[in-house]
Order: sequence, then C-alpha cells, then structure tokens
Amino acid sequence: MKPGDHPDFFRFAPPPGTSRESSIRLDREGRFWHDGARVDHPALERGLRSWIARHPDDGRPILSNGYDWCYFQADDAPLFVDALRIGDGGAVTLVLFDGTEEPLDPATLSLGEDGVVYARARGGALEARFSRHAQSQLAPLLVEAEPPTLIVGGREIRLPARAAG
Repeated sequence: MKPGDHPDFFRFAPPPGTSRESSIRLDREGRFWHDGARVDHPALERGLRSWIARHPDDGRPILSNGYDWCYFQADDAPLFVDALRIGDGGAVTLVLFDGTEEPLDPATLSLGEDGVVYARARGGALEARFSRHAQSQLAPLLVEAEPPTLIVGGREIRLPARAAG
C-alpha cells in the first residue's frame, strides 16, 4: 500500500523543513519549468505529466506520485490534448500529453477567448487545452464556423465560451 492510498494523504503535513508549495510551473504550451529553467529531461517530463491531479479539498493543481505531493502553477489548463482519434460513428478519443487516452465527453467542449478549444478530462476532474495539432484534427467534424459547431458521435455540439476561472 502506498501512502497515497490513505484517505487523508492530501491532508498530511509536509516532511519537516519542506513545503507543499513548489516553483514548478506548467506553461500555456504544456512545458514544465522549475526555478525558471525548462524541464527538458524526457523521463522527468513524462513523470510530471502523469502525476497531475487536483487537490481534493482546495481544487488547486498538484503533482502526486502516490508517495508525496506538491502544488504547482498552471498558466492555463493543467492538461493538454496532443491528438484525437476519430472512430466509426464520429466518436472521439482524446490523446492526452501524458500518453493516456480517454473518450471525449462532447458536453465539456468549450472555446477560449483566443480561439483555443478545451474539454474536461480524467473523468471531468481537470480541464485540457487542445494543442494546435489536436484542434486541427477537429476540422472533419466542423459543420459551422460561426458559431463553431461540431458533429461528435452523431450529435451536433455548439462550442460555448469557456467559463472564466
């Protein structure tokens, strides 16, 4: 059993002399930074991407590997959609930047002020920002440009404005 399996894991005090706050930042392009330097080690970056979660009490983004956790700053959404898989019948699968895949819930799609598409991921717990590549893969589903409207899984979805916050 890992410490993260304990029901109060996220309420435990940090180790002595440390803080749950970190200087880790995720920028709007999905790149991690630590103390102002780009995290460029591929294995570490994969790990950080896979550890993203939301604190169950305060909702802030955290990194948790099951043994320890810390807060981090997300300049935008804490997850990114790298690509899409469009199946028979128009069902869409999100390929997230940590390599995991999950079905798109079309009801969670929204459009940011800058024209970027967002959706909820990880069971609706976290928002994911579409990469330029993933967004371009929506083109075959687009039926209306203004307002942006897609056909996903046989349903017509008008993309609402992204909620502030």
